[in-house]
Amino acid sequence: MHFFNIRVYGILINDKKQVLVSDEYIRGNYYTKFPGGGLEFGEGTRDCLKREFMEEMSLNVEVSEHIYTTDFFQMSAFNPEHQIVSIYYAVNPLEEIKAPLRDKAFDFDSLQLDVYQRTGETETFRFVDWENFSAEAVTLPIDKIVSDLVKSTY
Repeated sequence: MHFFNIRVYGILINDKKQVLVSDEYIRGNYYTKFPGGGLEFGEGTRDCLKREFMEEMSLNVEVSEHIYTTDFFQMSAFNPEHQIVSIYYAVNPLEEIKAPLRDKAFDFDSLQLDVYQRTGETETFRFVDWENFSAEAVTLPIDKIVSDLVKSTY
């Protein structure tokens, strides 16, 4: 059987014109991606994104304009039976970011390494300066398209 895996991601650009990314260690590989995650049954895409930011960063966000929805076939990197459909929105924080932010990629602290020891996965967040932000700043194929779109639009 084949399934659709719907993912919802947020593009957060701060007042210094830096773009928020998540550095994650998942299933034995390192990924830099936009914050967000999987849509759960019974929730809308905007509610999903608000939940994901709260779960991952303890951050209340306002979800604003739609940026992009996948318009091509993308097989999941983790399960060949799943087709990925990703939806991207601009988001604005409704409060100060309290989650630890890093200056370099995959700079996990001891708490994040403890999570890794228990689950085999962990993540941290950082801002990428606008001058350094491009498709090369992220790992996933759909994120690369969105990075180019964001860079040309904003």
